[in-house]
Amino acid sequence: MNNRRDFLSKATLGIAGLALAPTWLQGAPALIRSYNKPDSKINGVQIGCITYSFRSLPDQSAEATLGYVTESGISAIELMGGPAETFAGLPESSINRSRMFQLGGKQRRGETLNADETKELEELQKESEAYGKTISEWRSNVDFKKFEQLRKMYKDAGVSIYAFKPSAFGKNNSDAEIAYGMKAARALGASHVTLEHPADDAHTLRLGTLGEQHRMSIAYHGHEQQTFTFWDTALAQSPKNALNFDAGHYIAAGHTDIMELVEKQNKRILSMHIKDRQTPANGKGNLPWGSGDTPLPELLTLMRKKKYKFPASIELEHQIPDGSDAVKEVQQCLEFCRKALV
Repeated sequence: MNNRRDFLSKATLGIAGLALAPTWLQGAPALIRSYNKPDSKINGVQIGCITYSFRSLPDQSAEATLGYVTESGISAIELMGGPAETFAGLPESSINRSRMFQLGGKQRRGETLNADETKELEELQKESEAYGKTISEWRSNVDFKKFEQLRKMYKDAGVSIYAFKPSAFGKNNSDAEIAYGMKAARALGASHVTLEHPADDAHTLRLGTLGEQHRMSIAYHGHEQQTFTFWDTALAQSPKNALNFDAGHYIAAGHTDIMELVEKQNKRILSMHIKDRQTPANGKGNLPWGSGDTPLPELLTLMRKKKYKFPASIELEHQIPDGSDAVKEVQQCLEFCRKALV
């Protein structure tokens, strides 16, 4: 009891003293709250990370993902759907997806499946279709407070969520499922959702219209099909349609006007993936940062000088060397950004 009285007495004196302290010291509680939390905003440029970068690690729960993010030193993320939806109670799937993709890929390449393989693929596809209905039903009854809880858990650890990427925005998803994805994103605190560009003008119009209804922006991601005018139709369709630009893939496609594109579209770029890929002449490889052809330092410097607000999302896609792991590689990518922005 004496120890407790001493503690309370000292705490009270401390608070009273703080009220009389200089202005800078009165900010101490805020400093204490931020102590040991990640901070990847460097000279005004928010360096983030898509949580897909941690896909090689065994535990894909929301809690484990948060640990990977904070250990990497990242303070803002594009969150994949898996961890968030699992946290919110998504029913587990028993489908062997790797086997289904293996057999499906063999079929798409025109290779002949034997009778057993054909039957196995058909059964896996039926399972997948049934599970899709299960997911759709779950999404129609989800408690969005779970997403708010996840947002708070991440925020308390010093991590904000600027984008959300669930598998809810495809052409085969209902308007209700798309609305669910946008509402979940808002509950998570995200300013936009992301998806692969569908290469379908009718669908980007549909998504843009639904985005306007649900006050959520949609940022379309591209790979090597990206061009200077790749997003023009979607952008014209709705003010809610935007870019989730990928700098590395753009270089691998052979384009030399990346700086001009970023300058032109900076107000419609909501997030940008960064990785170091080679030009076609050099093999298109996805390499450790600093050994490819993507002008990462120049892009980051442009963001700093122009005070662009969109985050640059680290996307770990190069091969992880022996003795390392995804967290260590993301740490190195963040350090690369730090050196480029100092």
